[in-house]
Amino acid sequence: MSDRSDRTHLISPATRRGRGRRGVSPPIERASTLLNDTPDAMRDASLGPVYGIEDLSGARELRTTLADLEGAGDVFLVPSGLAAVTVPLMALLRPGDEVLTTDALYGPSRRFLTRHMAARGVSTVFHPAAAATDEIVGLLGERTRLLLIESPGSLTFEMTDALALADACRALRVLTVMDNTWAAGLAFRPLAHGVDVSVQAITKYVGGHSDLLMGSIAAKDPTVIRRISETIEDLGWRVSPDDAWLALRGLRTLPLRYTEQARSALAVATWLQDRPEVAEVLYPALPGSIGHELWRRDYAGAASLFGVVMNGGDEAAAHALMCELELFGLGYSWGGFESLITHETGQLSHRRDPPALAGPLLRLHVGLEAPEDLIADLDRGLAAWRTATA
Repeated sequence: MSDRSDRTHLISPATRRGRGRRGVSPPIERASTLLNDTPDAMRDASLGPVYGIEDLSGARELRTTLADLEGAGDVFLVPSGLAAVTVPLMALLRPGDEVLTTDALYGPSRRFLTRHMAARGVSTVFHPAAAATDEIVGLLGERTRLLLIESPGSLTFEMTDALALADACRALRVLTVMDNTWAAGLAFRPLAHGVDVSVQAITKYVGGHSDLLMGSIAAKDPTVIRRISETIEDLGWRVSPDDAWLALRGLRTLPLRYTEQARSALAVATWLQDRPEVAEVLYPALPGSIGHELWRRDYAGAASLFGVVMNGGDEAAAHALMCELELFGLGYSWGGFESLITHETGQLSHRRDPPALAGPLLRLHVGLEAPEDLIADLDRGLAAWRTATA
């Protein structure tokens, strides 16, 4: 990337000259069959895609822009954020190999490792979510071929020193894959810090409007790129031209939305931190919260997603709080323009070493609504919580 700001860098390709009169955004090309002028041209890849399963104009521009953002040799698009995690695992691991990852791993990624990959001879070791770097490195064994990093960790938001782990893994010839959805490829760039593969759910911040499913896989090393490319080719996975166009549109405004939502999230998290009904706010960008020092060292921003541990209470009280809210939608995912809340205590039971929390765990995503309105909404929810716990 150049020394221009991310805001400029993500928009400037749209206005680049030399391509004649055209729309600002590429056209949506819906095609399976691509016609040719001659028989010889039908298999000539130098002329562009030969069939609709290959990326057409919108997806090609999205890949190019994401590769520039991530500092990648290439970026691949897949139908979901989960697929962005699973494809590198399938591409880079073989029977007999071992994966090391956090006990706080995203639930569907964990399921894929323990169900799909285990059935194919790949084993997984889960390190404690709050393990120090030397503890994690100490668990890298002779069969370990890949370290799957998720930072912050799902639900409990533990931070991992990706820089130190990438250095240690490189010395041991262990590949590193990082789920970087929380940083959106914007606040932290794994490839620039030695990580081999950076993945994210385009569904979240890049899409930004809760209306598409997509994932991206970014890499630098030609061998890694080839293996991922071949795996996607063999699986026959591509994204729709409409979704690629929507994701490209969302990417143009990513820095503005990401920054504004983080500003609001910090205001809401700070307010919650001082409430007697709340035992702890799990948000690396919040001073005094888990992983704050590491976040401050490595990250240029923060997502607007964080955890809230209630002070006592039970599931019924958590649901009473949630039902009283008017501005926080009850739904999964995050990164869109709308605020959301989920009750996540039950998800912790899938861990080998679930954390001992003072009460129910709620997960909040702060959208683009005014933070003072969101705080007022939460104040009403907390009143319902008090009634339910009286």
